[in-house]
Amino acid sequence: MIRSSQSAAKAAKVSHKNHIVIGKIGAPHGVHGEMRVIPLTDFPERFQTLSQVYAGDELMDVEDCWYHKQFVIMKLKQCPHREAAAELTGRLLYVDKADAMPLEEGEYYTFDIIGLEVFDLEGNSLGHITEVLKTGSNDVYVASRKGQAKQLMIPALKAVVKEIDVPGGRMVVDMPEEA
Repeated sequence: MIRSSQSAAKAAKVSHKNHIVIGKIGAPHGVHGEMRVIPLTDFPERFQTLSQVYAGDELMDVEDCWYHKQFVIMKLKQCPHREAAAELTGRLLYVDKADAMPLEEGEYYTFDIIGLEVFDLEGNSLGHITEVLKTGSNDVYVASRKGQAKQLMIPALKAVVKEIDVPGGRMVVDMPEEA
């Protein structure tokens, strides 16, 4: 994990290109700098093992962490009192992509899917994935072509998505014929 002094973290703007969001800081909790965190991850247990986390652009040291109702309560070393925790309210919490939780075969993170170029079975480009919609029953990948307003909605089903090649930056689909 990246080590940085707090002053160096403040001086340089951090690029979150290689980070993933795991939570959002809510209101302070108590008077000793603890804060409520709204988990934005499928793996809320990950908070227990954190030693450092980016709170916005600042790398912070995690001092303690526990769960309370739907929140994670987190104590950061750099927040010794309630007022310091309140200053972080609304910031997103990030970790390095390299620290992403491992997935099962055939599972992908949303950040891995967005940006893939989509091809039909004949090798024709259909656009790039710009968004992943969570519908409840299955995800829907939204593909767009540069300069075109029409978007292609691709159900994330094995019958439709034939191949996902994250390192190669491509997805192959067999779209059903429109009636």
